[in-house]
Amino acid sequence: MDKPEVSIIIPAYNEALALGDVIKNTKSLYPDFEIIVINDGSTDDTVSIAIDAGAIVYSHPYNIGNGAAIKSGIRIASGTILVFMDGDGQHDPEDIGKLLEYLPEFDMVVGARPKGHQASWGRAFGNRIYNWLASYVAKFPVQDLTSGFRAVKSDIARNFLYLLPNTYSYPTTLTLGVLRSGRSLKYVVIDAKLRKTGKSKIKIFRDGVKFFMIITKICALYSPLRIFLPVSLL
Repeated sequence: MDKPEVSIIIPAYNEALALGDVIKNTKSLYPDFEIIVINDGSTDDTVSIAIDAGAIVYSHPYNIGNGAAIKSGIRIASGTILVFMDGDGQHDPEDIGKLLEYLPEFDMVVGARPKGHQASWGRAFGNRIYNWLASYVAKFPVQDLTSGFRAVKSDIARNFLYLLPNTYSYPTTLTLGVLRSGRSLKYVVIDAKLRKTGKSKIKIFRDGVKFFMIITKICALYSPLRIFLPVSLL
């Protein structure tokens, strides 16, 4: 059997309520794509629902983190193009086609959420700060630094595997790594939705500090003068 050109990687931690529909809708649109669910230590019916819906399932023995699930997916995926999407229904499978339209012209294509999508003003304000800081560091207009809905060439994703954290801040690291290493990136506006079920597992203050530290770390690695030269001139 030929290897699939596209592998869709869905990290999942207790997403039983929405995951089945996400997989079924995705399979109906892209029957030839490989769909991989990384079960990150779920305690509900995530695994059985994913299997029944027709996905390949790989399980962590306990909850390690969203970024760790993405890394496991990158390691086992067969496709030459990888698509990352959430299992909670926020990402519309039809938008996968929008991302793939710009590959292989670009190295990575990211789904940008429209303004006003954020569930709270605090998160919206925080994302504006992250986008501004990342744009300054990368010398590129970063529209949605924390979006987890993206398509990337598999070889590039594997090149940055060692840099990716185990947390929700992996999109930040991957975006800045791609840009500062001279790779190309394209943003595409998507039809993002609020979570259909459950609550977001991102904590604004805890993960916000991690996002900031990762931006600083990537800047120190790829472009230290963008941060440290202005500070030295104070």
